[in-house]
Amino acid sequence: MNVKQYLDSTYLKTASQAGLSEAENNSVVIKAIEEAILEGFKLIMIRPEHVVLAKEMISKANSGLLIGTVIDFPEGTSGIEAKIKEANKAIEDGADDLDFVCNYEAFKNGDIALVKQEILLGTQIGLANHKTVKWIIEVAALSDKEIIQLSALIKNVVISNFKEEEYSSVFVKSSTGFYKTENNLPNGATIPTIIMMLENASPLSVKAAGGVRSYDDATEMIRLGVKRIGTSAAKVIANGGNTTNQY
Repeated sequence: MNVKQYLDSTYLKTASQAGLSEAENNSVVIKAIEEAILEGFKLIMIRPEHVVLAKEMISKANSGLLIGTVIDFPEGTSGIEAKIKEANKAIEDGADDLDFVCNYEAFKNGDIALVKQEILLGTQIGLANHKTVKWIIEVAALSDKEIIQLSALIKNVVISNFKEEEYSSVFVKSSTGFYKTENNLPNGATIPTIIMMLENASPLSVKAAGGVRSYDDATEMIRLGVKRIGTSAAKVIANGGNTTNQY
């Protein structure tokens, strides 16, 4: 199976997180964009400050590579106004996909109204600008029951407020890849969590992020019904290899 068109090749580390200078980290970003263009991946997923650079490189290469970026990453707690402001800037800069971190802490604390409102407004701004919108629920921070409930909540907000032909442009996404778990437990997509998401987010699509570390992992996720896979080792996976990368 050619998995390249399922892969969102991802580099989301800041310079400090990577232990690099700003210039060194920018070089890593440039190499990631170049690789995604050459390999023919679906999308390059980068931080908002790199979207303009990616747009220029992709245009110069006459490539069809899509640009994705993250919104309110990685905590998701900045509030609706901040999310919308960041999304607007990403759209202006040329992003194709907006991967919002859902305020899962608010959800866990019972502030369902806030979560519904941010999903509604974030999805509205994305779809109004013909963008793909993904909602990161951070499965490692949730119980199985909460994964089911939050996936269903996102689905219900979309079904209640948008047209059926727009559903394919909205995803529920498993993880940021940056959540710190105890005892080295998985912090991203696992088969059981993805199955729960698929069953409860449908007809919305699901993106598996974090924890997909091999070609076999990727093809299993695709077989289950996942439409996108986020990974920082896209080339290794596409070529049939394995990676120890956490994301």
